Amino acid sequence: NFTGSSILSHGFSAPRVNSVAFAPRSRGVFAARASVATEEQTPTKTAVIRIGTRGSPLALAQAYETRDKLIHSHPELAEEGAIQIVIIKTTGDKILSQPLADIGGKGLFTKEIDEALLDSEIDIAVHSMKDVPTYLPDRIILPCNLPREDVRDAFICLTSPSLVELPEGSIVGTASLRRKSQLLNRYPSLKVLENFRGNVQTRLRKLNEGVVRATLLALAGLKRLNMTENVTSVLSIDDMLPAVAQGAIGIACRNDDEKMAKYLSSLNHEDTRLAVACERAFLEKLEGSCRTPIAGYAQRDADGNCIFKALVASPDGAKVLETYREGPYAYDDMVKMGVDAGEELLSRAGPGFF
Repeated sequence: NFTGSSILSHGFSAPRVNSVAFAPRSRGVFAARASVATEEQTPTKTAVIRIGTRGSPLALAQAYETRDKLIHSHPELAEEGAIQIVIIKTTGDKILSQPLADIGGKGLFTKEIDEALLDSEIDIAVHSMKDVPTYLPDRIILPCNLPREDVRDAFICLTSPSLVELPEGSIVGTASLRRKSQLLNRYPSLKVLENFRGNVQTRLRKLNEGVVRATLLALAGLKRLNMTENVTSVLSIDDMLPAVAQGAIGIACRNDDEKMAKYLSSLNHEDTRLAVACERAFLEKLEGSCRTPIAGYAQRDADGNCIFKALVASPDGAKVLETYREGPYAYDDMVKMGVDAGEELLSRAGPGFF
């Protein structure tokens, strides 16, 4: 329900919630509800922190989570008007009819937000880390990751309890080459509808309408939207290795803004930051794009060490190359693991693979 200019600013004083609901029509129909909070525009003092975000329900949920954590750590920010949410329409949100790879890749979800940050229209930017390119613009740093959510993918279907029980020829909708390649590698009898784009609510609506038999979504997003009732089953890491930085929220600021850097340092979850650094080092080494199926996941094991699993695949799933690393859970070691894993898979894949 956000219209008009590409950037809308909202002060958090007296929220009025507009809900758009696709109520379940019967048993087995998914709820694709979306609640977007808008606020009365009342004169307030200049905001201490302006948070930039996309306008999707999930992006807003992540911005509100950031706001709440800031207030918890800095009670003075609870004052009316101290924190504002600035909604920025990105190119990736505007163009839904084409695959991301055809219109410029993942940076289309961050470009306009980066520009607003550099132009001092916002003070910090909240991103889904898996949407953030490995190269940040000059003068922008990403010093903070919030605690990571569940990294696994969710299987959602009206008719079958699991992927293995889908009938031969069933169509699964996904916009992710990573999901497509792993899916077809393990279940070659299935078909994939590509460019199954849109926010969570849009994809569930398409599923309800029978456009596809099933879909796969990040469990983290469903949890943040309180929509886990739609999950049919959860895929294990072994069945579907997650995207690099899946489930992680990153918060960026300008490199010369010491005040914001101090605020963000109080929110940073170091285990998550190191895991994301490892995975992004792997992605950067591969020069990964939306045209290449790439997956990687770093986690701390029971002994406190880092376990890193990664793969690259051909889009049709015919070829999947996997690798594994183990080492100290420390920044330099983990970045080196990511780089080493990338170099190994580049070598094994050969010049024509990518």
